[in-house]
Amino acid sequence: MFNKISKANFHLKMSLFGLCLSVAVIGGCSASAKNHDETSTVQASVATEEKNNLPPKSAAKNAYLKGRIQITANSPADAIRTFYKNLRERRFREAMMMTNLRPAIEGLSEAEMQDLSADFEPIAKQVPPDIQINGEILTGETATVTAKMPNEDTGMPEDKVFNLRRESESWVILTADEKAEAMVKKEGKNYFFNARIEVHHVEARMMLERIVKAQALYSLQNDKNFADMQTLISRGLLAVDAQTSDSTGYRFNISLSSDKKKYFATAEPAVYGKTGKLSFLVETEGADKKSLFKSQDKKGKPLKK
Repeated sequence: MFNKISKANFHLKMSLFGLCLSVAVIGGCSASAKNHDETSTVQASVATEEKNNLPPKSAAKNAYLKGRIQITANSPADAIRTFYKNLRERRFREAMMMTNLRPAIEGLSEAEMQDLSADFEPIAKQVPPDIQINGEILTGETATVTAKMPNEDTGMPEDKVFNLRRESESWVILTADEKAEAMVKKEGKNYFFNARIEVHHVEARMMLERIVKAQALYSLQNDKNFADMQTLISRGLLAVDAQTSDSTGYRFNISLSSDKKKYFATAEPAVYGKTGKLSFLVETEGADKKSLFKSQDKKGKPLKK
């Protein structure tokens, strides 16, 4: 589930434009992948057996089912279950309309929603096939729901708490704190697109910082000379995605002096106003000099040629 808007978690759109997913769908990786896979296998089996009204076949499944609560229609727990079901089945508008991010969704056209779907897709892929809900507390017009979700670091199931409030006859999932919710109401349908641009600005700066580090390493090994982008990539000093705008929404370029003792690197939005607004520049006078970063809205044009 999306907890608070977090600029610290901008990276890689897995975070849905900075929306922290720490209470929900991200499973373990690397060393924890096995645990996460085993949990997912159990969840999938349980979901199949429940759908077909079959009894559990293993002690693991019995233990998995043991902590569940009975979920009634239109309850807070039912809202959590339906939210994740919508996400998993790629009904992104329906899912987000169940949250307090609704003002950012309800005014979007189908074309705009389709444009955002690519950013929601990584989240949908990580939603477990079955959500184990084991607690629900109602207090007037507010509620909390507890569910077993995979820990993002270990992949092991752990209790996560979701907050909801009643609006008319529906339960709304509080995915953003009060400050972020106010911003959503203010920006409306532009919220996600503005957030996307902010994410890309952060990612563009991060890519330029990686270019600076790659150049520094290359320079140490090559008589204080610098290199073009293709050389840095071929030497394994820079990721291949620096050559495209696919992951960052930005185009990057490295310009070398004739003696290769100086360089500057630029970044411009692939589509001004959609993937970014700022143009970036980093330049250095030599291997021992400090790199200087600049950014400015140049309507998509480079800061230096």
